[in-house]
Amino acid sequence: MTGPLLLGVRHHGPGSARAVRAALDAARPRAVLIEGPPEADALLPLAADERMSPPVALLAHAVDDPARAAFWPFAVFSPEWVALRWALDHGAAVRFCDLPAAHSLAMMGDPTWSDEEEDDTDGDDSGEPSAAAHSRGLRLDPLAVLAETAGYDDPERWWEDVVEHRAAGTGDPLAPFAAVAEAMAALREAYGHGGHARDPVREAYMRLQLRAARKEHGDAVAVVCGAWHVPALAGKHTATADRALLKGLPKVRTETTWVPWTHRRLARRSGYGAGIASPGWYGHLFAAPDRPVERWLTKVAGLLRDEDHPVSSAHVIEAVRLAGTLAAMRGRPLAGLTETTDAVRAVMCDGSDVPLALIRDRLVVGDVLGEVPDGAPAVPLQRDLNRLQRTLRLKPEAAERELDLDLRKDTDAARSRLLHRLRLLGVEWGTPERARGTGTFRESWRLRWEPELHVRVAEAGVWGTTVLSAATARAESEAVAATALTEITALAERCLLADLPDALPLVMKALADRAALDTDVSRLARALPALARALRYGDVRGTDTAALAEVAAGLALRICVGLPAACAGLDADGAAEMRGHVDTVHTAIRLLPPRTATTTGQTAATDHATAAGHATAAGHATTDTDAAPATTATGAAGVGTDEITARWTAVLERLARRDTIPGVLRGRAARLLLDDGRLPEDEAARLMGLALSPGTPPADAAAWIEGFVGAGGPGGDGSGGMLLVHDERLLALVDAWLTAVPAEAFTDVLPLLRRTFSAYEPGVRRTLGELVRRGPAQGGGAALTEAGAPGFGPGLDEARADGVLPVLELLLGRRQTDDDTLVGVGR
Repeated sequence: MTGPLLLGVRHHGPGSARAVRAALDAARPRAVLIEGPPEADALLPLAADERMSPPVALLAHAVDDPARAAFWPFAVFSPEWVALRWALDHGAAVRFCDLPAAHSLAMMGDPTWSDEEEDDTDGDDSGEPSAAAHSRGLRLDPLAVLAETAGYDDPERWWEDVVEHRAAGTGDPLAPFAAVAEAMAALREAYGHGGHARDPVREAYMRLQLRAARKEHGDAVAVVCGAWHVPALAGKHTATADRALLKGLPKVRTETTWVPWTHRRLARRSGYGAGIASPGWYGHLFAAPDRPVERWLTKVAGLLRDEDHPVSSAHVIEAVRLAGTLAAMRGRPLAGLTETTDAVRAVMCDGSDVPLALIRDRLVVGDVLGEVPDGAPAVPLQRDLNRLQRTLRLKPEAAERELDLDLRKDTDAARSRLLHRLRLLGVEWGTPERARGTGTFRESWRLRWEPELHVRVAEAGVWGTTVLSAATARAESEAVAATALTEITALAERCLLADLPDALPLVMKALADRAALDTDVSRLARALPALARALRYGDVRGTDTAALAEVAAGLALRICVGLPAACAGLDADGAAEMRGHVDTVHTAIRLLPPRTATTTGQTAATDHATAAGHATAAGHATTDTDAAPATTATGAAGVGTDEITARWTAVLERLARRDTIPGVLRGRAARLLLDDGRLPEDEAARLMGLALSPGTPPADAAAWIEGFVGAGGPGGDGSGGMLLVHDERLLALVDAWLTAVPAEAFTDVLPLLRRTFSAYEPGVRRTLGELVRRGPAQGGGAALTEAGAPGFGPGLDEARADGVLPVLELLLGRRQTDDDTLVGVGR
């Protein structure tokens, strides 16, 4: 070997990886230098561990600021990984030769110093900036220039034709690298560093490392780096000039380790992604011993058959022929991903793009997650997390999956605690979903492990060495720093879900302090739901929530005292916001666990005075109708759930009957009372009649309707429509009012009505239209005279109810159906 062997490659290119392996086999160097951070040299032997499975990445982060981090990803088809494994397998010295991470991380965020991993450089064909960066006018895209010179309009297709689809094992193994070096030398001569401001510094360090390796091993040294850097390494530069470029660079103390990587991260250009659009396809090209197109289309057929698509071997044969024909027509040496995709669409998918989305997700990209051996360095918190994952059999996976937990089981409860603690630490491995079914014993999570979570774990390591201690310290810190009552209540709920008993006393003290000082009803209303949920889940998990219950009861009482005055004089936007608070408080009060009211010997007058004092502190005049009902229990400690519910019911009754309250709130209060069976149906009809009387302005009447039969805010169930369907008296009142609205006022109330009725299901709207068209008096059916359930019309239509009996008997196996049986028809 004369002179060092400079192997310019495309990062994560299977063709480059095959060429590197062939060149190293031919040259047999004694030392191999690879583009990467030299701080990771001590970790290189781990690459030979049988438990190391690509894709993996080197993670380097600043010790004092773990968020300042960078990744160097490696796939099985990466030229750098191939060179690393070759050196380890053949006993050659191997080390990284790029600029130390201590410098690159120190200069992260400097606009004059662009970090390679942050700025998409890993995503380009020669290991340089992506086309996205070039389009911003910041950097030269060398492949775009070469492709245009060769007559291609797509740099990606040009590289595949000249490198990726080149037959392996033919000709001189060093010839491709000589051709690429010559092309890059011409580009560097014409464009200099091409806008890559950091490259001269990086290349100066590479040259120093190359000189040191040649001094130790002579010319039997191979360098594997991005093709763009080859001319700079081959040129003549003095060591003095190189050291001058490196002089004065800032440094930070760093730590490095191996972490698992994923194909999905390789497929992303932003952030730390490598920018490869088709890592699954590239992995197939690298691994396939022969006939890559035939093997690929066989994989595609297998996937489609697994998803119940009718695909046969004849489809595979025809798709192979079509892909080859398309490649020949387009002048390509081998069918690429574009040709195989077109063939699959035409032959296996009947021209549809829907199955292609599945193929891209499962095969073209894939859900491959790498593995690293346990011996890889890690922060103590990461080691504790790894231990918990093994103990709970909760393996990190790149593919998104759902996890249903039954909190009555010890293992599932421990899994829930772990996921909640990680969320408190900012490690978003799992996202809570709405649990299937009812009750509080179940949780549903959506899990996906992303490589960046290793950085989040390193950041969280400042709080403690175990997940429990770190989550506890983080919760205590947030409790001290929080200023808003809603922040504290949310934190208390998260502490209960995460089972952090050591943090709860400090959190509860902060919660009590903030709650005592806050007099704004809206903020109190926003805080109560979180406390109610925390109490609910605390009972399920066996957590002592006595202190939390006292605070929740106190908040509920103060809301009952201040809400009527806070609702008076609101404009339309304020009333809509307050309506949401009323709904959430109503739900929260019903979630409060049963508590026994204890008396303290104080009089009802004392309690009444206390309530009046709260209202005065809120800046409202207190009247007998505004104050909470007097009881013999005082404060939060003496009021049971029944008493709180009674006070809340009294508040709703006042809201429903006071003319100074906006219509949307009066209507909503009446609806909540009706749903709870605390407002007789005749009284509800009377209130609606008053609200829709001719003397009421149309806008106010429309607001009352929105509150009474609306969906109950975002995410409402639209049950107000069913109320009108089952109680035709209310529907008749709405219909009569609507037909009497003057033409000049109709356009003003139309948006409110449209917002109200558009929330209903299509079937409900259709039924309402049919009822209005035929008139309530023509509803038919049996006479309905008996009292019905709250929110429904009185009585029971026996003829319609009997219609379900045949279906029930059939489901229970008590009868057999035949052709003469009309299941579901009333008898």
